[in-house]
Amino acid sequence: MNEALLRALVPAVIGVLVRRGADFAAAEDAVQEALVEAVRRWPDDPPRDPKGWLVTVAWRKYLDAVRADTSRRRREDLVEAEPVPDRGEAVDDTLQLYFLCAHPSLTPGSAVALTLRAVGGLTTRQIAQAYLVPEATMAQRISRAKRTVSGVRFDRPGDVATVLRVLYLVFNEGYSGDVDLAAEAIRLTRQLAAGTDHVEVAGLLALMLLHHARRPARTSPDGRLVPLAEQDRGLWDTRLIAEGVDVLQAALARDRLGEFQAQAAVAALHADARTTEETDWVQIVEWYDELVRLTDSPVARLNRAVAVGEADGARAGLAALAELDSALPRYTAVAAYLHERDGDPATAARLYAQAARSAPTLPERDHLTRQAARLNAQLRR
Repeated sequence: MNEALLRALVPAVIGVLVRRGADFAAAEDAVQEALVEAVRRWPDDPPRDPKGWLVTVAWRKYLDAVRADTSRRRREDLVEAEPVPDRGEAVDDTLQLYFLCAHPSLTPGSAVALTLRAVGGLTTRQIAQAYLVPEATMAQRISRAKRTVSGVRFDRPGDVATVLRVLYLVFNEGYSGDVDLAAEAIRLTRQLAAGTDHVEVAGLLALMLLHHARRPARTSPDGRLVPLAEQDRGLWDTRLIAEGVDVLQAALARDRLGEFQAQAAVAALHADARTTEETDWVQIVEWYDELVRLTDSPVARLNRAVAVGEADGARAGLAALAELDSALPRYTAVAAYLHERDGDPATAARLYAQAARSAPTLPERDHLTRQAARLNAQLRR
């Protein structure tokens, strides 16, 4: 792939988007996202018209961003206009919409996808990334869900478990980028917790609070990602951590363990450690064992391999990783980290560079690229 060609096309593509009505900053962001797609797709399927391809993809990215921003602003306006609820108020219209979109006529997976798109304001691409499926596959799933509920009376709300899954994915997207989206997910989960006895609601609320407490330390002032081991723990919100731990302990005391409680327990162990070295990695592995038992999630297995590498050494982590599908998102980044821990910087540098090429976000790509450059610089000394 000709990277010089890509760079040369950027000003022209931005100009096209601006002439179509996009403001310059939004056009730049959309073109950057299109470039990431180009880096990912062009080596296997180069377009006949590179500029036309970039314009088409960038314009679609821009429209998706506008739709998402419009949905977010609508939710923010509702929040600002809403009076402070008293303790007896359990839900608002937004949460009710989540329940209605989680319609019994839909499968849980389709209900989640439809709700994220229609109410959560997420783009099809964002939802596809959360589900680890191609964007085209998710677009078809959402279209089928729309056809299924077309003409159906929305008088039978969906179940709590489906709504929890939606809120979890909305929070994850917000936690990775749009802070207001994460705060909105926490707000709705608080309301859900006030109005239902479902034990996993408390587990999800605890998980959100514990993750959100670390948000101020996750990026540097210049926008770079900061790995957990390098974060300034003095920036963590101790009030949110204390609340999250209290909510989690109350949920665990009911002895009805679910996946959100297990994830929250992992987050609590991270929050409890004053340094990475003091982290109770053995107990974290045990909680990941519970999570794998509950969900058989490939993502949980991937995170477990990292924890095993910390608890039992990099070789053990690599052995756990070898049991997984190498096509998993972030598999290569984990392999790079474990190889570096195992004292193999050459392999780690190569894998970091490989992982950067398929990174789902620009900040993550930049972080992995810097990791590769750091190790390559060490090897040249």
